[in-house]
Amino acid sequence: MVLIPLVLLTLPADYFDNGPAICPSKRFFDIECAGCGMTRAVMHLIHFDLESAVYYNSLSLIVTPALAAWWIWQLWRTVSVLRKSPSGGEF
Repeated sequence: MVLIPLVLLTLPADYFDNGPAICPSKRFFDIECAGCGMTRAVMHLIHFDLESAVYYNSLSLIVTPALAAWWIWQLWRTVSVLRKSPSGGEF
């Protein structure tokens, strides 16, 4: 869980730009859903490429901060549990 954002930051911003869509709505019915382009948009946004992020999905401006907050909260909970563990509470 900790490494996923770090791995995404090390990949180039356009890593997911090419290739087929994985959205079932797009693949089977050729209709874009509200989430279409979200992976690409988030990837560009975490690399501070705002223009491309908005091009792929403008909702990424809401989703990316929410994902970051959720990730930080989960990380905090995990560290708290590890500190309270019966194995001495030390890392």
